[in-house]
Amino acid sequence: MLEKIRPTAPELERTYGLASELIAAVNESGIAEGMMVGSVARRTCIRGDLDLDIFMLFPPTRSREDLEEKGIDLARQIAQRFSAPSREKYAEHPYLNATVRGIDVDLVPCFKVADASGIISAVDRTPFHTRYVSGRIDAMTDDVLLAKQFAKAGGVYGSDQMTEGFSGYLCEILVLEYGGFSGLMSAASRWKPGVTIDLEGHQARQFTDPLIVIDPVDPCRNVAASVSLTRMLEFSDLASGYLEAPSEAFFFPPDPSSFSRDDLAEMLGRRGTTLYAVTFATPPFIEDIVVPQLRKSTDAIADLLARNGFIVNRVSHAMGRDRCILFFELLTDLLPPVRRHTGPPVSNRENTARFIEKYIDPSAPGLLAGPFIEGGVYIVELTRRHRRAGDLLMSDDVLKVGLGKHVRRAMEDTYEVLFGTDCWSPDFSREIGAFIHKESPLVKVKRLPNRESIAPDGTWPEK
Repeated sequence: MLEKIRPTAPELERTYGLASELIAAVNESGIAEGMMVGSVARRTCIRGDLDLDIFMLFPPTRSREDLEEKGIDLARQIAQRFSAPSREKYAEHPYLNATVRGIDVDLVPCFKVADASGIISAVDRTPFHTRYVSGRIDAMTDDVLLAKQFAKAGGVYGSDQMTEGFSGYLCEILVLEYGGFSGLMSAASRWKPGVTIDLEGHQARQFTDPLIVIDPVDPCRNVAASVSLTRMLEFSDLASGYLEAPSEAFFFPPDPSSFSRDDLAEMLGRRGTTLYAVTFATPPFIEDIVVPQLRKSTDAIADLLARNGFIVNRVSHAMGRDRCILFFELLTDLLPPVRRHTGPPVSNRENTARFIEKYIDPSAPGLLAGPFIEGGVYIVELTRRHRRAGDLLMSDDVLKVGLGKHVRRAMEDTYEVLFGTDCWSPDFSREIGAFIHKESPLVKVKRLPNRESIAPDGTWPEK
């Protein structure tokens, strides 16, 4: 596997050469100090994935506003100097993403603080990560490459909000903690929620996350805070499966098969469920801002469906460059005209009186039966406003639930409700395929045809 994932010498030479030029350009400005950070700086980058992170370190005496203004201006000047197309991105503060000679480069302003405890913005901690790992990882660089590729292949690599998985820095810390890739596999296969790793033995805060890895440079931070319980257990499951029967599939799974509109029609026919999708223009913000709002909005709409009597089986969401989509698979789509509405307990005379008064007229709009007493409370049966889930999704009720702020603005502008096979599109074919064919990463590996295991002596079976 290492022969396939180690960066090539020409790759490294080209990337480090460009990094030196960019750092020199930052230094020549006289207002900031250039530094390469990230996996390329630590030589733990995977072949073909040598993106550059160049930090521009400003004196901590500057204000946040000054850092943002001077930092983005310097980044623009450097991009222009290298004739590089670029665009501004926003995390805690603006930074510039540029493509220089075919290499993806982030130019990020930060404060040059004395130690990680004195950080002013979150990115100020990153240079300390680079220094810490670089001084310890040399003997285990290959182990880190294996750990990263293993996590990537399993779909659990990435600390972004969509993945909720393992960052590169976290993989490096885990390899250091367990003394290599094999040690990590053995330990991870036995992980239980709440496991705590503290390389420096300096934890200064308590955490309730599923995986707790105390930052070696900041005792108050959990490096694994982004890792969800699902991703942690998927990694553990994969490690167990790898130890049982190691194979190339744990590092290089086959490309996912295409999922067509006809495939979706066939699967929905077999499942007998109803699929809806809500789609709208992608808000103009980075993933880490939009994706949590997609998750919140999906859950809020699912709750609305459930409150109205529609049984929700599964939900999902995806963010594309131009469009976002929310998926809802329902076990029920068409409901009877009648719905039950529960009122106050009979013992609550004041509220009971108001409830009876509201429905005392037998010709009250929508009243089918009641008020009557059942199980100690008053109940009425009313005409259902929306018998089909699609009608509810297209109603104003959707915009009244707890949507994410930017999602709400996009949907208030316009949104579309899709049904059945119309939920399929080329842009989201992979996401809808994964949604319908839901399976754990280990099960995906085990289901591969002709999966070959590595022999006990570490050699591959002869073809």
